[in-house]
Amino acid sequence: MGMTLQCKRPFRAFRAILLASVAGLAPALAQELPAEQQAPIVQDQEAPETVLITGLRTELIGVAVTSSEGIILRQELLDLPALRPGQLLETVPGLVVTIHSGEGKANQYLLRGVNLDHGTDLASFVDGMPVNMRTHAHGQGYTDLNFFIPELASGITYTKGPYFAAEGDFASVAAVHMGYVNELEDQASATVGTLGFQRLFAGGTRELFNGKMMGGAEVLHYAGPWTHPDDVRKLNTVLRYSQGEASEGWSLTGMYYENHWNATTDQPERAVELGLIDRFGTLDPSDAGRSQRMSLSTAYSHGTLDWHLDANAYVINSHLTLWNDFTHFLDDPVNGDQHAQNDIRSIFGGSVKYSRYDVMLLGAKNEIEVGFQTRYDDIHVNRVHTVERVPLDTEVEDKVKEFSAGGYAQATTYWTDWFRTIVGVREDYLQASDTGSNTGNADTTLFQPKGSIVISPFDRVEFYVSAGRGFHSNDVRGSTTIGAPLLVKSTGAELGIRTTPFEKFTATVTLFKIDFESELTYDAEAGQTGAGPASKRRGVEVNVTYEPFTWLELYGSLAYAYARYTDNPAGNYIPNYIPDAPNLIGFLGVYIRDAGPWSGALEFRYISSHPLIEDNSVRSDPHHTWNANIGYDFGAGWKAQLGIFNLLNSAQDAAEYFYADRLPGEPPEGVEDIHFHPLEPRSFRLTINKTF
Repeated sequence: MGMTLQCKRPFRAFRAILLASVAGLAPALAQELPAEQQAPIVQDQEAPETVLITGLRTELIGVAVTSSEGIILRQELLDLPALRPGQLLETVPGLVVTIHSGEGKANQYLLRGVNLDHGTDLASFVDGMPVNMRTHAHGQGYTDLNFFIPELASGITYTKGPYFAAEGDFASVAAVHMGYVNELEDQASATVGTLGFQRLFAGGTRELFNGKMMGGAEVLHYAGPWTHPDDVRKLNTVLRYSQGEASEGWSLTGMYYENHWNATTDQPERAVELGLIDRFGTLDPSDAGRSQRMSLSTAYSHGTLDWHLDANAYVINSHLTLWNDFTHFLDDPVNGDQHAQNDIRSIFGGSVKYSRYDVMLLGAKNEIEVGFQTRYDDIHVNRVHTVERVPLDTEVEDKVKEFSAGGYAQATTYWTDWFRTIVGVREDYLQASDTGSNTGNADTTLFQPKGSIVISPFDRVEFYVSAGRGFHSNDVRGSTTIGAPLLVKSTGAELGIRTTPFEKFTATVTLFKIDFESELTYDAEAGQTGAGPASKRRGVEVNVTYEPFTWLELYGSLAYAYARYTDNPAGNYIPNYIPDAPNLIGFLGVYIRDAGPWSGALEFRYISSHPLIEDNSVRSDPHHTWNANIGYDFGAGWKAQLGIFNLLNSAQDAAEYFYADRLPGEPPEGVEDIHFHPLEPRSFRLTINKTF
């Protein structure tokens, strides 16, 4: 029998406690609270200290390590016309977030010519807790952000490249840290939209025992444009007690999330051409998903002007089942190829970081940071052959235990007022055991030197030279069976410039390169990622932000990347294009804030045509879309916002892949075809919000 996701008694109890507590914070109490925290303070104990103390995204000169790190303020996240929570990450320059299946599944991420699939090489943290899942049933580094509640966001800090000692597994291309506020104005909102969208949110804060109890909850339903509706049913709750502030105090946070949905996965183009389905149809309407996540975390922060200590600890329990039928009748011409991928795990971990300021060494002032991070995953994964979600037989089943520990040290040395260096070292250890279909043990260590040189020849200009080593972990099952490396090394380097030639204008230009010993690649037949050939990226990224008026911000980002596999056995030529790796990503944004009662945003996203197969003979179409928000403040705490998605109603694809599947009557070897997931047509969402 295959595993199914049941809402066990502990989940019911935890959910009931959270819901009851959040209900107690209901805005109907109408208690006036202080204005909510607007500074970009992220409740994340692993984010670089220099970013945490920075006031504005446009004022990083003097504190940044590279030209490609930054801050996203809370207000910017609230302004973003985001179709789903994961798209909040699109505020990170050059990062594209899309989807190729049901709404409850993890998003697809693309950055710097890397198809990050569901999160490979994109380290993501929420409130200090890692989101990436190791040895996952669907894909290594699986990053599901559907449990994130946008109204509670305090901001985002991000880094790109393996140059930051505090960043470990999956952070080779980028690391993103999202946080929650300690205090939220009492409020309630309701959203209704086309394509069957409804959402309710309520949250607020109460004074309790010399501290603050903050809570928020959302319920959501979404049908979508699909012939067989997604019928997304999501419940999400957060409850936090805190004393003090993010940089001087402590907090205890509980979260509960569950989601159920149908899934229209990527479909073969010929099925539409043959009239078997329409553009928004599916060959297997029983594809679906269920997800649950429960966590308890605590954070502590204390210090003086001379030193600072940050620590956190967490426990996470998550259940996921995905029913997917990618290849239809290729493997089983009688029952079809639907599989249930089950992932049940508990994660325990924490980190501690100690920072010391004004340390004099070699006649120069230094800032010293040392830290330690650890994580333990107890995992049960399997893949079950199913027909309309009914189990036939279990094909693969593994019980995996993974333990990791990482220690690092970093010194920022201010040699003069215009020259500083950042030197870091990191050592990671990973040990794993597997009992089941891929029985075995593996362990390894990896040493990672990192460094940057920063030169500020003028007050408004900084130049950066950075180099470093990073890594991502591989699925343990690949290490115990085919000998894939447990930790895959990446090596990167950057040249960058950050300049603010005049007030409220900031531009960055970054030349980057990164090499991977092994590229994580997607296998459609298995429905998951695995270790692939070595690869490289070479590129340039340009970002410009300009605020000509207090109420207007203009933003643009353009990233070009050359992506190729580098394995070339015995000197023989092999096709070396990397599928699904776009070489050009562009973004434009116009944001209006506090223009009288009006606010709004208009955004344009572009993804170039890219290879779908290694010899470049099949390519995707380019992708471009416009999204917008229009907001109005009626006063007395009442606000309205209208979101418009796919503004021009373009009939494009959100994702495309090329692989073989088999439809009834086709040859046993199947037919190679482009498989696509369409972009949703133009849709509208109206939100009414009341603060008390």
